[in-house]
Amino acid sequence: MKSKRYKFRAGQRINRKYKDRLFRFVFRDKKDLLELYNAINGTDYQNTEELEINTLEDVLYLGMKNDLSFLLCSSMNLYEHQSTWNENMPLRGLFYFAELYQRYLEENGYRLTGIGRRLPLPFPRYVVFYNGTKEEPDQTQLLLSDSFQGQKNGLPSLECRAVVLNINYGHNQAIMERCRRLKEYSEFVEEIRRNLRVGMRLEDAVEQGIEACMKRGILADILSKSKMEVRKMLLTEYDEKAEREYLRKEAIELGLQQGIRVFILDNLEERVPEERILSKLEHRFSLTPKQAKEYFEKYRQEEQKP
Repeated sequence: MKSKRYKFRAGQRINRKYKDRLFRFVFRDKKDLLELYNAINGTDYQNTEELEINTLEDVLYLGMKNDLSFLLCSSMNLYEHQSTWNENMPLRGLFYFAELYQRYLEENGYRLTGIGRRLPLPFPRYVVFYNGTKEEPDQTQLLLSDSFQGQKNGLPSLECRAVVLNINYGHNQAIMERCRRLKEYSEFVEEIRRNLRVGMRLEDAVEQGIEACMKRGILADILSKSKMEVRKMLLTEYDEKAEREYLRKEAIELGLQQGIRVFILDNLEERVPEERILSKLEHRFSLTPKQAKEYFEKYRQEEQKP
C-alpha cells in the first residue's frame, strides 16, 4: 500500500514553527513533562498529581501563545520552544508571566487592594528550548534589562531572565541523559535534517525519518500511535524552502571546512612551515589572513591530540 503524499502548491507558504508544535505534542503527557523538569533542575519529583498545567492557549498580549507552563511545588514554570534565535524572549516572558500571575491571583481569590499582607507568589522559572540551525552554546542567559535604553544607573525596576538551552543533537548531553524524551526528540529532528542534507524531498525525508526512528525505538510509542498526525504536523508546518536553502548552504560550508581540515593536516604531516600553509590557505580557499590563522590553529590542535 502506497503511503499518502502531501502535495504543496507553488508559492504556498508553510509555517516554520513546526518544531514548536511538535515539541508541545511530545511533552503533552505529565509524566514526560515532570521528567523534563527533573532533568533541568536536578530534582527527583515522582508524583505527577503535583504538576498543574496552566498553559496559555491564547495570551491577549500581541496575540501570542506559549508552549508549556505549569505549577509545581511553589514554582511557576514557563517552557518555550524556539526554532529561530530570538533575543526578545525575555520580553515575551514578561508578557506571559504577567498573564499567568494574573490568572493565578484570580483562581486563588487574591486581591491586590484592601489587604495589608504580601501575597504569596510561586517562584518563576523561564526556560527556552532552542532547536534552530544557528550554532549556539549549550546554555545562554538572556535578560530583559539588556534591552533597556537610556540611563542605566542602578537596578532596573523590571527584569525577566530566560535560560536558553540548546537541544540540538549533540548539545546538553547531561540533560539529555536524564530526560529520555528530550533526547529522542532531538534525535528525531536530526534524523529528518540528515535526510534533507543528502537531497531527499521533504515528504521522503519525513517518511524515512519516522520509519528509521521507529525501528531504533526513538519516540516509538508516540510514532506508533500517532504516526499520521506527526507526519501531517511536519509536512504542513515545515518551512521547506527556507530550511532546504539553509541545509544546502550548510552542506557547502561543511564540505569547505572538511577540505580545509584535510589540507592543513596533510601539510602538517609533511612538515610544511606554518607561514607557507597560511599563505596557501588564503589563496586556495579565498580566506582572509585572520580566517586562515583561525582554521590553522583549530586543526593544528586536533593534529596534536594523542
